[in-house]
Amino acid sequence: MEKVEVTWHDHAVTRADRERLNGHRGCVVWFTGLSGCGKSTIANLVDRQLHEQGEHTFLLDGDNVRHGLNPSTAMLATSHDADFAERFGLGFGPADREENIRRIGAVADLFCQAGLITLAAFVSPYRKDRDLVRQRLESSGAVGDFIEVFVDTPLAVCESRDPKGLYKKARAGELKGMTGIDDPYEPPLHAEITLAGGSAPAEELAALVIAKLNERGIVG
Repeated sequence: MEKVEVTWHDHAVTRADRERLNGHRGCVVWFTGLSGCGKSTIANLVDRQLHEQGEHTFLLDGDNVRHGLNPSTAMLATSHDADFAERFGLGFGPADREENIRRIGAVADLFCQAGLITLAAFVSPYRKDRDLVRQRLESSGAVGDFIEVFVDTPLAVCESRDPKGLYKKARAGELKGMTGIDDPYEPPLHAEITLAGGSAPAEELAALVIAKLNERGIVG
C-alpha cells in the first residue's frame, strides 16, 4: 500500500476569530426527511430570515450539491473519461449515499469552522451516516455544533406533493431505490428539533428552527 504523508496545519486565524468577526457562533443545522417532506422549503425560509437579520449563513441543498461536488457517473462523463467518471461519480445505492453524506459532512464542518451558520437539507436516509457527521462536528468543534432537524412528514403527504415526480416513477417500477418506497428511511432517535411537516405552514416550522438557534445562543 502506498504510504501517504498528510500533516495537519494550524491556521493563524482561528474559528473564534472568525466568529467574533461574524458576531455569532458557527453551527450546522441538518434538515433530514423524505423527499417532498418540505426540508428544502423550510431551510430556505430559515436562510432568508437569518440573512435579513445580518447573520452569516450558507445553504447546502441535496440536488445542488449533486450538480458539483457529488455528481453522478453520467454527469462526470460529459467532461472526463469513462474510468474517471466511474470511479468518482456517485449514484444512489447505499454505499454512494454514504459517501455523498460523508463529503457533505466534511464541507459542512469546514463552513462551521469558518463561523457560518450552515444549513444542510438532505434526505440522508441512514441514521449511521448522519450520526457520523455529528461525531465529526463534535470532535473538531464542540457538542452543540450539530443541530438535527427531522421534518416528520407522512409518506402519503410527500407522495401527494411529489415535486420531482419520483414517487410516481417508483410506484410504476421505473425508479429503484426510492427512499420510503423500496429503500428504508431511518428517522433520528434524538433529533434536536422535530417538525410536524404537513400539519403547519412552512413559515411556522421555520420559526421553530429560528427559536432553537436563539435558545442556544447561536443568534440573537
